[in-house]
Amino acid sequence: MFPKALIANAYGTTEAGPVVFGPHPKGLKQPELSTGYPHPAVQLRLVRDGKEVPGDDAEGGVLEMKCGAQMTRYHKLPEATAKVMTADGYYRTGDVFRRDANGFFFFVGRADDMFVCGGENIYPGEVEKMLEKHPAIHQAAVVPVPDELKGHKPVAFVVRANGASLDEQAVKTFALANAPAYQHPRRVFFIDEMPLAGTNKIDKRVLARQIPEGMEI
Repeated sequence: MFPKALIANAYGTTEAGPVVFGPHPKGLKQPELSTGYPHPAVQLRLVRDGKEVPGDDAEGGVLEMKCGAQMTRYHKLPEATAKVMTADGYYRTGDVFRRDANGFFFFVGRADDMFVCGGENIYPGEVEKMLEKHPAIHQAAVVPVPDELKGHKPVAFVVRANGASLDEQAVKTFALANAPAYQHPRRVFFIDEMPLAGTNKIDKRVLARQIPEGMEI
């Protein structure tokens, strides 16, 4: 119906406005799932462990930005403001990004969603995007489950694509073939639809309550 339509990923924040990324200055094609190249009127940096991540570091960090649309403060909330504003005027988004060699940015996940499994950092959003590349998976959500040895282990909730046949082992095998071994879900639960919170985002607290207590992961 719309043969020339393009699908693009957009990114913005209430605190610093909706214009953060744009086209590449050299006209390079935006990679799939990238949010784009930094807009010339927006200053961006990635920070990890309190230090700015250099341009050639593909691991990424928390996105901080400065622009003309940026707020000055949260109204009557000085402590909350201090948590998100840096001394040199950048806004800490709390969103983890990585960038490729051409300067394109990719959203990884929320910094506060990250959990550690056997010493490895896992961002649920990365695992979910990987799982959703499987043609039989319509939607995936990953939640951490406490583990005495590993700290936490990933568990996946999956909505099958219409008419698709898929079992737990097939999901695990796909994950092991397409991502680091530590990211693969140790258990997979199939559900008809994802529960949504009031923000229309997946309510992972509801999903976590569906995991049987004492179940071996």
